[in-house]
Amino acid sequence: MTSKEQLIELLITKPKSNLIYPLINDVESNSKVNLQCEGELLKGVWELKWSSSTQPWLKQAPWLDNLQVLDPAQKKGINLLRLSGPIGSLAVIAVEAELSINGEQQVGVKFKKGGWIGPSMSNGWRPKLLKGINQSFPAWLDITALDDSLRVCRGNAGTCFALIKRKDISTEEWIPNNVPNA
Repeated sequence: MTSKEQLIELLITKPKSNLIYPLINDVESNSKVNLQCEGELLKGVWELKWSSSTQPWLKQAPWLDNLQVLDPAQKKGINLLRLSGPIGSLAVIAVEAELSINGEQQVGVKFKKGGWIGPSMSNGWRPKLLKGINQSFPAWLDITALDDSLRVCRGNAGTCFALIKRKDISTEEWIPNNVPNA
């Protein structure tokens, strides 16, 4: 089993394992990321499975979905926190962002709005209570490992993140194609 396969298995089955960070380092050392050529791999819904952060909302919990929806072609991203399971779609805490590809490994992030997003209606519309965010500092993610199932990145504050792609949730559910933000 490769380091990447071991890492993915631990992220899914034992997300608090002490073996995760050494495996992340090994996966990063064997990865070559070039977002100029492979930026489309970023598109999708990613679930945070491990973080070096001490912040409670950046920690993995079985009762919480910590999702990141990315669509670099539209320069949009959304961070979502919701309860796991069917009730989760009723109350989603969201932060919308504008994205930019800043070289081979870096994604620039400018947070725009944050608040609550409600459940999807039959026509796909979602009620939103979002307030503008005045981001006073540049934010970015250095993508250090990326393929169609795993993303490892390091934020501008030094935090390391490991995310697994969720193939059961569509990007378009959260970021409609070519529709301006309301």
